[in-house]
Amino acid sequence: MAFRFAAAAFAALVLATAIFFARMRDNDESGGAVKGSPRLPTSVLPRHYNLRLKPDLQACVFDGDLSVDVEVVEGVDEIIINAADLKVRDGSVSFRPTGSSQVLKPATLDLVTDHEILVMKFKEALPVGQGTLSMSFEGTLNDQMKGFYRSSYSVGDEKRNMAVTQFEPADARRCFPSWDEPSFKATFKIVIEAPADRVVLSNMPVENEKMSGDSKVVEFQVTPIMSTYLVAVVVGELSYLEGTTRDGTSVRVYTLPGKAELGKFALGVAVETLPFYTEYFETPYPLPKMDMVAIPDFAAGAMENYGLVTYRETALLFDEKHSAAANKQRVAVVVTHELAHQWFGNLVTMEWWTHLWLNEGFATWVSYLAADYLFPEWKVWTQFNELTVDAYRLDGLVESHPIEVEVGHVREIDEIFDAISYKKGASIIRMLQTYLCAKTFQKGLASYIKKFAYRNAATEDLWDSLSSESGQPVKELMNSWTKQKGYPVLAVKLVGDALELHQSQFLSTGQPGFGEWVIPLTLCCNSYDSYKTSLVRGTSARIPISHEVDTKSKGKWIKLNVGQTGFYRVQYDDHLAASLRSAISGGYLQPDDRFGVLDDIYALCKACREPMRVLLSLMEAYSAEADPAVLGHLITVSRGVSWILADAIPAVAEDTKGFLSRLLLAPAKNVGWDAVPGESDLVSMLRGDLMLALVLFGHEPTVIEAKERFYEFLKDRNTSRLPADIRKAAYSAVMRSVTAADKSGYDALLQIYRETDLGQERTRILCTVVLWHDSVVREALNLILTDEVRNQDAFFVLGGVRREGRETAWSWLKFSSQEKADEIEEFFRQHGMLAIERTVSQCVERVRINARWVEFIREEEGFKELISELALP
Repeated sequence: MAFRFAAAAFAALVLATAIFFARMRDNDESGGAVKGSPRLPTSVLPRHYNLRLKPDLQACVFDGDLSVDVEVVEGVDEIIINAADLKVRDGSVSFRPTGSSQVLKPATLDLVTDHEILVMKFKEALPVGQGTLSMSFEGTLNDQMKGFYRSSYSVGDEKRNMAVTQFEPADARRCFPSWDEPSFKATFKIVIEAPADRVVLSNMPVENEKMSGDSKVVEFQVTPIMSTYLVAVVVGELSYLEGTTRDGTSVRVYTLPGKAELGKFALGVAVETLPFYTEYFETPYPLPKMDMVAIPDFAAGAMENYGLVTYRETALLFDEKHSAAANKQRVAVVVTHELAHQWFGNLVTMEWWTHLWLNEGFATWVSYLAADYLFPEWKVWTQFNELTVDAYRLDGLVESHPIEVEVGHVREIDEIFDAISYKKGASIIRMLQTYLCAKTFQKGLASYIKKFAYRNAATEDLWDSLSSESGQPVKELMNSWTKQKGYPVLAVKLVGDALELHQSQFLSTGQPGFGEWVIPLTLCCNSYDSYKTSLVRGTSARIPISHEVDTKSKGKWIKLNVGQTGFYRVQYDDHLAASLRSAISGGYLQPDDRFGVLDDIYALCKACREPMRVLLSLMEAYSAEADPAVLGHLITVSRGVSWILADAIPAVAEDTKGFLSRLLLAPAKNVGWDAVPGESDLVSMLRGDLMLALVLFGHEPTVIEAKERFYEFLKDRNTSRLPADIRKAAYSAVMRSVTAADKSGYDALLQIYRETDLGQERTRILCTVVLWHDSVVREALNLILTDEVRNQDAFFVLGGVRREGRETAWSWLKFSSQEKADEIEEFFRQHGMLAIERTVSQCVERVRINARWVEFIREEEGFKELISELALP
């Protein structure tokens, strides 16, 4: 989210939100394979699954039959596999050694609910060699968006269900008993019995289809060797668009009926991306088809199932008229991310969840590489800096975690699907690519893919391949970034003809840290032609500067972390910082570096290592800024400043908003309210961000114009006066006028929400209906508890609450009835807090960071006078 939440009460709301969602998604106990161990034994290994499923879309249950060809590695008298929320039918379990007529039945069958395992104990040891394990079972198409679940949609007034799988990280066990760990790779033969009028999809193309009355049996081709979490099945009413890559791979985008055309943009992205990755990885896409399906109820953004990628509708569908330019960019990046996984994750798979970042960090980085190839006009690498900022924000906490984190319990896995695994992972990969050079990095990566295709790998395997190709100490360099949490800040000062550097761990608490990193340092002196690199080891270093540097002369400056490709912050001494401010206002620094200087000072200010006046002075240097990505971050910082100052010194709130509005008015006037034919998507995105910021800061002319355009749109949905890019600004302006006595604006937004079936439009409205007045916050939050808001979208309402409504929101989340209190107490008594323990700790730490910042600002002398001066036109 773009807002910075400044006060303890709202941080408590965030904490309650985490608990709310843990409760929503984690209704059953889960655990490791055997007490004391998170892993299954390796005495019996799966080689091939024959799986038959029969979902009942009305009763929301399913039947299943399973036979698994296995290899018994050592003579044991039990087989232990994963199973959860399933009922294995009495007498259905058997084991038959290959080539033998003997059928062995287990003496005991124990489904251990707490540990999600099925223990099959035999009277004697199983013969070493090949065999087949068989059983039948039944389960429920749940409403938890995991395992084999139901997603609902409406046809007229009729509510219907589709059946969907979501198995990552450890929920295949909720669909069929299995060795549900990434290292237990096998092939799969999948057969689905479903209603005759439904589309049935799985990882592979259909091999055979037989009709039988109102039902059909669909048999799919055998998959490549793969992990259980990548198996996928979809059964529902679907339409599709189809395309073909230049190397002959069929690509389809499936949607609910009537929405197929909204998949046109994503289809085009996929058709071009698959050949790009084939060339980059020097390995062909290994499957004969790629299906991408938009699912109405979907917990994540998307899931990279082999050959059958599933998406939340907002991450796959794009409406030229009603979707914003930011939505287009999101669709492109999500599609390129999931398709990258077909190689990095699916073809080569992490050995265990400790190495999750290998999947997600790399796919995040390479998705931007592909997006830059497809849409160079988007300048996505400057926008990539926002991902790095998100990673900094989490990794600057004491309660962060290393990129490689030991997973001792299955319930801990969900917590590492976070900004560390995705965004820090992507950022350090970018840093490494820059250090090794793009071509060397690509060759090492291609070698890694070829070597470990259809196998599992660990982080060290990637470092070995890159070291072999580059001859550089990759493991030494990268271990300091993956095996310890946090990141460094370099304190820099100019002494004579050299820079003196001191590294320390950066913590947003302001307290000292203890980490030490091998830093691939980059710097420029006065010009980008003077670019130089070096590896910095140890807490202190001295870097000779060959050019004479007079930081008091015009145009003289020194910038470290050139292009923001390194994952570290820089704190310059006063003279170097002043020269950088001059370089920014004089137009000497490139956009990435202007972005980085601003973000570093903002973070240092929040950590109470720089006074607020330094940040505000720097922000003034951006008065002539024109780059959309840099302006976007200036807006983000401005929002954070507005929030914290309103809490720290309420008396300066209006002057603060006046200063920030003045800062943004010039670029807002430059882009105007109306699009110019042929303008870039970046300008369209910037227009929406600028107008929204001015509305939030209470700039009255902007608020008036936004409301006028909204009411024209309310009368005529086809008006050109309110394109999708500026709707959030207009919706926010309307909510400013809502009071307890006049809720017409709120009601109008709900009317639009109820009329549209476009997820992106609904999200915009959910984010704004709780923006302002306390009088409607509780009513808007109550929407979460109705069928009008899907579970996956509840966060948009909770996350939209601003200062004015946070106390009401907090009270609402605590629940007012004794019954609800008892329910929560019982939940935590049964399930504990392991699934959100780290999240809770991080939220509490953020409360303390913001509280400390508030006190630091209050102690800054002359601050009220400074703000008053800055607010003057």
